[in-house]
Amino acid sequence: MTETGKPVPEVVGGSGDLGINETTLASWVSRAKRAEKVTPEDKDALIARLTAESAALKKENKELGMERDVLKRCMVVWVKELRRTRPPWPG
Repeated sequence: MTETGKPVPEVVGGSGDLGINETTLASWVSRAKRAEKVTPEDKDALIARLTAESAALKKENKELGMERDVLKRCMVVWVKELRRTRPPWPG
């Protein structure tokens, strides 16, 4: 493939030891070739985008955790109020 110059079908079908689908291997090779053509500016832009996305996801995760905690507290208050105002179950 990239180092040996062999085509993907020969690598996959030749020995069969890899246990990888030919389409999957071809996709990996294609991605690797595209990655080699990426400029430093493209890499910097990708890193900046991923950093911003990570920060946004961390912020959202923190907010969702706080919302979850508030809902838990509301349920506790609601159950306490329900027990206080309703008679016990017959039984």
